[in-house]
Amino acid sequence: MQFNRPIVLSVAGMDPSGGAGLLADMKTFEQHRVYGLGITTAQTVQTERLFFSIRWEHDEDILTALTKMLAHYNVIAVKIGIVQNIQSLHRIVHCIHTMNTRINIIVDPVIRSTTEFDFWQQTDDKKQLYEALQQVKLITPNYKEAVQLAAAPNAKEAAVRLSDFCNVLLKGGHNEEEPGIDYLFMEKTVLKLEPGERTVYPKHGSGCILSASIAANLALSHDLATACRYAKFYTENFLSSTHHLLGYHVS
Repeated sequence: MQFNRPIVLSVAGMDPSGGAGLLADMKTFEQHRVYGLGITTAQTVQTERLFFSIRWEHDEDILTALTKMLAHYNVIAVKIGIVQNIQSLHRIVHCIHTMNTRINIIVDPVIRSTTEFDFWQQTDDKKQLYEALQQVKLITPNYKEAVQLAAAPNAKEAAVRLSDFCNVLLKGGHNEEEPGIDYLFMEKTVLKLEPGERTVYPKHGSGCILSASIAANLALSHDLATACRYAKFYTENFLSSTHHLLGYHVS
């Protein structure tokens, strides 16, 4: 089959509320007019407010699906969402990189959900984490995640440390001093991404949508800085779409 759209793959959890994970990524991909593929890392039972349970898929099943998809489709970018631990992330990234080094890999390090559930039970295997990051295009931690990943005294120092391995988009949702301002760390360059002037409201899954939008924009041949700016604009549209924790996808 001949595709007229770039192909983007999401490796993420199945959230039945549709606000986050695979379903949210597919909505985002469709709005960006890229073709979305999906591989499930976990099945959750949750609403936008409450988290009840999670059942992780086996790494072997994820890797088998990943191998088949990458062999059959010309995937341009991969967004990785929730995974069970750093070891799983390492194996997924290594599999992608082994099959095609040109694929742009975006990692959204979901350590804790907005419903206050801890996904990663340990983040102490720094060697495997840093090996994985060396093979990705971008990681998109919030302030709390950056500190936990890099064991740094503050988020900006953490982002600097992580940027030794890959590009880092430090999300400003938890930045009390500069609300809504993101920082993109690229090699020796740091770009400040300011929010728009629209009124926005908290949303379940906004981090998933931002990273999926970045992956889609990279697949559309935008450079990283432009992809992040466009994704921020798209996510702000989503955040302003309703007063509720579940939003609408609007391009």
